Order: sequence, then structure tokens, then C-alpha cells
Amino acid sequence: MRLRFRVHYHTSWGQTLYVCGSSEHLGGWEAGAARPMDYLADGYWELSIDLPSLPGQMSYKYYVKHEFTGSIEWEFGSNRPIPPSPNSPQELIIQDEWRSRANPTNALYASLFQEILLARPHSRSSRISPPNESQVHRFQIYAPEVLADETIGIIGSDPALGSWKQTSITRLSDQQFPLWTVDLKLQNTDSQIEYKYVRISRKTNQILHWEDGPNRTLAPEYGPPHRRHIVTTADSFRQRQHPWRGTGVAIPLFSLRSQSGMGVGEFSDLNLMIDWAVDTKLSMVQVLPVNDTVATHTWTDSYPYAAISVFALHPMYANLDRMGRLKNQQERSWFEAQKTILNQLKEIDYESVMLVKTRYFSLLFQQEWEKTASTPAFQSFFAENTDWLIPYAAFCYLRDKFGTVRFPEWPEYSTFREEEILPLVDPSSDCYSDIALHYFVQFHLDKQLQEAKLYARQQKIGIKGDIPIGIYRYSVDAWVAPHLYNMNGQAGAPPDAFATAGQNWGFPTYNWTEMAKDGFSWWRKRLTHLSGYFDSFRIDHILGFFRIWEIPVDQIQGILGQFNAALPYREEELSFLGHRFDKDRMTRPYIREHFLHEFLGSWTETAKREFLQERPGEPGRFDFKSAFDNQRKICEFLDQALAENSENHAYYEGIREGLYGLMAQVIFLPYPAHHGDSWSPRIAMHYTKSYQELDGGIQSALNELYLDFFYHRHESFWREQALLKLPAIKDATDMLVCGEDLGMVPECVPGVMEDLGILSLEIQRMPKSPHKEFDHPAEAPYLSVISTSTHDMPTLRGWWELHPETTQRFFNQILQENGPAPYFCEPWVAEKIIDQHLASPAMWAILPLQDFMAIDPALRREHPAEEQINDPSNPRHYWRYRMHITLEDLLKATRFNKRLKDMIVASGRR
Repeated sequence: MRLRFRVHYHTSWGQTLYVCGSSEHLGGWEAGAARPMDYLADGYWELSIDLPSLPGQMSYKYYVKHEFTGSIEWEFGSNRPIPPSPNSPQELIIQDEWRSRANPTNALYASLFQEILLARPHSRSSRISPPNESQVHRFQIYAPEVLADETIGIIGSDPALGSWKQTSITRLSDQQFPLWTVDLKLQNTDSQIEYKYVRISRKTNQILHWEDGPNRTLAPEYGPPHRRHIVTTADSFRQRQHPWRGTGVAIPLFSLRSQSGMGVGEFSDLNLMIDWAVDTKLSMVQVLPVNDTVATHTWTDSYPYAAISVFALHPMYANLDRMGRLKNQQERSWFEAQKTILNQLKEIDYESVMLVKTRYFSLLFQQEWEKTASTPAFQSFFAENTDWLIPYAAFCYLRDKFGTVRFPEWPEYSTFREEEILPLVDPSSDCYSDIALHYFVQFHLDKQLQEAKLYARQQKIGIKGDIPIGIYRYSVDAWVAPHLYNMNGQAGAPPDAFATAGQNWGFPTYNWTEMAKDGFSWWRKRLTHLSGYFDSFRIDHILGFFRIWEIPVDQIQGILGQFNAALPYREEELSFLGHRFDKDRMTRPYIREHFLHEFLGSWTETAKREFLQERPGEPGRFDFKSAFDNQRKICEFLDQALAENSENHAYYEGIREGLYGLMAQVIFLPYPAHHGDSWSPRIAMHYTKSYQELDGGIQSALNELYLDFFYHRHESFWREQALLKLPAIKDATDMLVCGEDLGMVPECVPGVMEDLGILSLEIQRMPKSPHKEFDHPAEAPYLSVISTSTHDMPTLRGWWELHPETTQRFFNQILQENGPAPYFCEPWVAEKIIDQHLASPAMWAILPLQDFMAIDPALRREHPAEEQINDPSNPRHYWRYRMHITLEDLLKATRFNKRLKDMIVASGRR
């Protein structure tokens, strides 16, 4: 038989299309052995091969090869199956459309849609398969956006297609959803046939949507008559209207308040939040990271982005009652009393919660461990998670034994060696019970989160997780595989309106070169594990996959960071560009007598004597003393001085930021990867005294260089960096991927995210265009998540009150209201803003619960400042925000819930 592949794709010069597949005739899935196609005309390509017979279960896929570079780009989607052909045809013709990665409907192939939101309750076969015909034409179309109460039909010029009569529309089968199929015997194959697909209501049989654009055409097939089977596949249903839009709520899991909890949100509380989502027509519940962050057993562990394991769940999220009931009545009474105390608190008392729960874990472990360890459920959990669970449990045991999470300081096991750990975790070990306790707790956490996910799916609600961009410096991950991370750097973010000195998260950055050696297996394992709990995930700071903001370990403030990877300037390049590069003047802190008071205030003279020394031969110019020549040394000295001299607290705290600021008075920073012979301009150098006291000519030259470095020099380079990492990471699972792309966004980012089908994050008061003060929700791209605020900024009401001049402009320009803006964000104002977001074309409108509640005067919190979850300018922020009402009471707020439901339904969101 003859097998023909035809596909329409406009290539660029030097590109060739290939077919690769499961058959040895198509390369056996070896890209290098795939078959090149022949170019016909007008973007059409064809490959014809002769086969003894058609192999069973054959599949294939197209890719385009750049012949000059050898690089290849696969089309979007899973492998294409070749359908079984009736009557053993002499010729099978496969006519396809190239599946573009930039198609907005691609996101709808994620499991969130296919298994939950758009899942078909059952399939109804309506395919017509004429078994006795010599020529059969199969029409196929990928249409993942079709709702459960809809079906796809086909209508056209041929009598078999109804001759354009709307009463004779042929329905397609959804047995292979999202692929729709029908087999027909066409009558007028010797002439061109025109047709279109339509979406039909199952209930009324009425046409809901015709495809946009011109009619599809089917060219005549010439040649002698013989048994021929033709399969024509459409890539998508052509519809200008965006196919699906949904609404979600964002709330940190720890912030949930319920009657059954223990002073903090728990996995079981998700069920109540899901019930509320169902009542209000929401489709998504989004949470912050839920991994274990127990490093110091203090409130500083409340920071959810500093996990000691990217696999282990945080013990505080366990519901104690669901773990098991203590037999000791006195102990039960004590825990009930603690529950009452902790649940009455306005905010989370992290340390008390952990002390209570840790005690419960220990008691229940002693009571239930032997029985639990013998169950098939536990044994299955242990077998599936051994690779991370054993190192995690050993790490937790050693952390507590040695009294520190800083594993380089441990007297034993400071370097992870599997052969040394295995005897430690052996059941015959003296410390086995202390280690097995962590197996026990993780087993119950996994069970409770799995139950919440199952309940959400039953209610057709998706749960969205969060992946931090970095790992904690003293984590299991860094202990087990330190070669995967740059331990001499700290991840952070450059300055912005919310953190003018930048952010330093303290995480080591990734060693992408090492990670790439095994195809990013660490990332693939991480995401596969996450997919067991979530249907979608948010990549925190997705810009880090293009380049990360990296701060040397000897500095504190993010403002002294640089991009990694980057293309720094070498000294000879600076000279060649015509810039006068005075290394001493521009790379060392520029400190002068006349502006010291601006930094150090009333403590200037004392601080000058203690930390600075005047340069020989340069009166009025200072350097830091060698004991204080970086911010880390200054920080450690001040911390020790404060511990030993509490009476001088005002002085030492009063000069801290000033000394950091003086250290940052540089114009160029050495690029560490190039060993000091390359330099990058310091971010926000224009605000330094060092820059301001240069002459105008040098300033102009530096401005030109600065704009080139931060906005032009790296665009293609950063695009290449992202495309090395993100495809492998995204394709690890079928979860819907969203990226937090706020901040200093390179121009290449939107294009890469669109090509990969990764949703962007759009915040109205953080426009991505430098020429706008506000974005309008109506202008958001379809492949995006739009929100009124994030956990890193004030809520809608808090922002409104903090910036009255800004909100006045917002009130007049965006809300189109006349006159003075109200001082407070009144309920009607909040409702109007939320309505704008719901009406947005963005695929998702996911708003913080606090902002939703702002529309109800009786329900919302009295003081909006208490609603903010994180203060990114404070590296020691205590993450302790809680809902001010219980979830049970939220479910009873019928007036608010109905109002929100009506708003969502009116917006057209599903």
C-alpha cells in the first residue's frame, strides 16, 4: 500500500519539514532517521512511502529542521495516531495542519481541562463508517474547548455533507476527545468540496457557533479508481471569540480558618473552600507553596518559599483528627483546649501551632506506627517515594540531633553519602524511630492532600499550586546534590516600587549546565511529584529561567546583584565603546564627606570613626575598613554588637541601612563568572552619588551603555537560555502552567511564554509597559491570569488608601469616574474594579479572597492593612495572615456569595 503525508506549513529559508514516527519507515522515533518531506507549492509538503502493509498502532509527528544549524522544532501536541483503515486500502492519504505551539487553545489540552473542567461525562458515538465502500473519507478536528453539553458537526457542499442544509448536519464522534471524528463516503470527489465545522447544542440541536473565516476546501483526488482512505485533520475550531474563561480565588493554605483546624489552615480545609467555590461559580483554588519549611523551629520558618525539601509537605497542614484519635483521654482534652486557644487568635502563632502538632505526631506515632507500617497503603507510599523520603527523614533527624539545619556545620554526615545514610535509616538502627516518625507524618500529609484533590475533582474544581524559583540554601536538595546549585550566589530580584533596595531571597541559584546533563531529571521528578497534588501550577519568578538576579554571598541587598546568565562588558570592550572606564572610581564604593550625613544622620561622626578610613592623599574621601568591606561583614558585626550591647540598639540599627547604602555607591560590578576582568553596570546606578557627581559627558556615555545592557544586549541570548530549559520542564507533566512574570521583564519573555503555552500574570497596577501607569483588564492577552493583587503587595483596599494621588488618577482614567476619588476603597469601587477583571479576555481571573470580600461592607475586614500577606521589603517578615472569619461562616454569607456568583455569571466566565 502507499502511505502519503500532506501538511501545510510555511517554512523559512533553510528549513525542511520531516515526518518522524513509530514505524522503522519513519525513523522509529529517532529524529536523525526521520523522513524529509518534499515541498510542493504554496506551503504544502508531501511524503509518499510504499509499505507492504499498514503496521498496527502506528503514530507519527512533524518537525521542522533548520538545516544550517541542525536544530529541530517539534510541532505542538502528543503523537498523532494513524487510524485503522477499513477494507485494507491500496492508498492511505493523511492530510494535516501543522499544530502551532502558539495556538491559544493549546492550554486547553492540560489535564485541568481535559480531566476536570471540560471532561465529557460520557462519549456518544455518532461516527459513520461505511465498511463496504472502496473510498472512505475521515474528517477529524481537534476541539478541546467544546463543553459537555455541546457537540461538533460538519456541513458542506457534498450531498454526504448535507449540501449546506442546516437540517442535515452530520455530528462527529467524541470517543477520542478532544479529537472529533466522522467517516463519510463523499459523492463528488472529482471536484472541489467546501465545508465547515459547527458547534451544536446537544439539547436543542441548534447551531451555537459557525467556524470563522472562509470555507474549508477539499481538493479533488485524481488518478485511477482504487481502494483509497483519506484522513483530513483540522488543528482547531476557528473562532475569534476566545474559547474558555474561568475564575479562581487565591488564598494561602495557612490562612484558611475553620472550626476543625488547629490555629492554621489545613489540607482538610480545602474541602470547605471548594464548597464555597462551587457556590460562587469559581473554577479554581490557588494556594502558595505547601512544602516543609521547618529549619529553625521558630517563626522564621513561616516563609513558604524556603522549603527544606521540594518534595516533602509541611507538617503544619495535617489535620490531627483525620490522622487518628489518641486513646488517652487526658491527652485528648489537652489538645482540645489548645485548639480553642489557637483558633481564637487573630493571626497565626506559628511556633505554638508547630509545638502542639509535633507533640501530637509523637504521641500518635507511638500508638499507631506498627499498625500503619504494615498497611498496603503505607507500603505503597513508601515504595513510590523512597528516593526523596529517606534523605528527607534522615536530614530532619540530623537537623534536630545537631541543633542546626546548616549541614556544613554538622560534625557528621555534613556531606551526603548514600552508603553512610543507609545504616542510619535501617530499621535496626537505634535512631530508627526518630527517622520513621517523619515517614509517618509525610504519609498522612500525602493522604490528606490527595483526598482534597479528589474531592475538588469530584466538584469540578481545579487546585493550583506554586513552585518557588529557588531552593533553600540548607535544604535536603542542597545536601544531597550540591553540584546542581551555585552555592556561592544568592537569588533575588532587582529594585522595584515595592522594594527599592531589591530583594535577596538567600537561595542558591541553579547550575543549569549540570541540570541539563541528564535532561533536567530533577525538575521532571519535582513536577511529576507535584502533579499528584495539583492540576495547575504557578512558576514563581519565571524570569529566572531566562536569567536570574544573583547577589554575591558577601552582600546583603538585592541592589548589588547582577543577571546570571549575562554578557558582561570586558575592560577592552568598554574602552573600545569610547567609555572612560576609571576602574577605581567606578567599581569601589564612592564615599565623600559632604554626603555622609545623608546616609548616617546624627550618628555620622561615630560611624565614620568605627567603619571608615580616609584615603591617603584624598581628604574627604573614604573607604571602608577591611573588617567591613562588604555588606555581609557589616551585617554580622551589627548583629553581634546588638546581641552584646543592647543599650546601643538605636545606634547600631540606625546606621545599618546607611552603611549598606554607602557600600552600594558603585557604578560597575565585577562579573564573578569571568574572574574579575568583566563588568556589568549596577542596576539603578543613576540614583548613586557616584553617578550624580560625574560630569555630563560621562553620564551620557554611561546612560547609553546602561540602556544597551539592561534592555537590548541580552534579548536573543536570554531567549536561547529559556528555550534550553522551559520546554523540558513544561513537558514533564500535563498540568496547566502559569508564570509569574512581573518585574523587569525582557522583551523576549512574552514570545517564549506564548510559544510554549505558558500563561502570563497581569496585574493592573504593575503594567509591563514602562509607558503606562496602569493596565486595563480589557487589554490582557488571552493566555494570561489577571488579578487585582498578589501576596507580595497590599490588597486592593490597602493600595487604595496608601496612595491617594495614584488612586485619584486611577479613579478618573481607568474607572472613568468624575470628581474626587473616595478616600476609602468603597464596596462599589471594589465591585467595579472586579467587574473589569471578570470582563477581561484573560483565560483566568484569579483574585485574592480579600479583594473579593471587599465588595461586601458587612463581610470585609475593618482594617485593610491587616489583609496583606507579605512585605517583600522586609526579609524577616512573619507570614501569619489568617482569614478573619471561618470558612463555615463564609459559606453562610448568602448575600455576598450570591452577588459574587451573579457577577461571575454575568461576565460570561464558565
